[in-house]
Parts: sequence; structure tokens; C-alpha cells
Amino acid sequence: PYYAQPNQDLFVHATLYSTEPNLVLFTDTCVVSPNPHDFTTVASDLVRRGCVRDPTCGNYYSPGKRTVQFKFRAPIYPRVCLRCKILACNRYNYFSQRYQGYMRRGKRSTND
Repeated sequence: PYYAQPNQDLFVHATLYSTEPNLVLFTDTCVVSPNPHDFTTVASDLVRRGCVRDPTCGNYYSPGKRTVQFKFRAPIYPRVCLRCKILACNRYNYFSQRYQGYMRRGKRSTND
């Protein structure tokens, strides 16, 4: 756990080290919780399935796409535990989750 003041800005930086030149990083899911063993009961989604869910979460530009960087505001609990799923995808695979699964919106009924 990381101990933070409520509303303190926290920064996340992940870098891919690989000799494969066509791999890029993609943030799939990030969840914050006060408990390192429970990311469902008292937890908040920062990113879910590639979409930012928390209004305090902001991405930073990564020129090489081998780094993901973002910030978020610490929740009100005294310790912050973060669990992220970051995918390494082939830059030219247009069928990967990076391109296909998470960026699309499903069709909505006009009654919704």
C-alpha cells in the first residue's frame, strides 16, 4: 500500500522493456482500494476495459507507446492500493483488444 493524503495527486508510470519493436502498451483496467486483498468490496474503478471511469484520472502522452502514464486523485481512505491490468499488444494487430474490444460502444435502444 501507498499512504497518501486525501485528494493528493498520485502518478502511475509503466514501461515495457522488450526487443520486439512492434509491441505497445495499453491500460486495460486499474482499480484502487484501501485493502490490498480486496479489489471488489470497497474499490473504485480508475480505468475499466480501456475507458477512464474516474473524473480525476488523466492520461499523459507517451510518444513511443511503450509507456503508459496517468494520474489520479487519492481517495479518502488513508492507504491506497492499486491493481492494474496493462496489456502488451502488437501495434499492427487491428483485431487486438486495444483496437477492437474496448473502444467500441454497443448499440443502444431508443428506449434507454
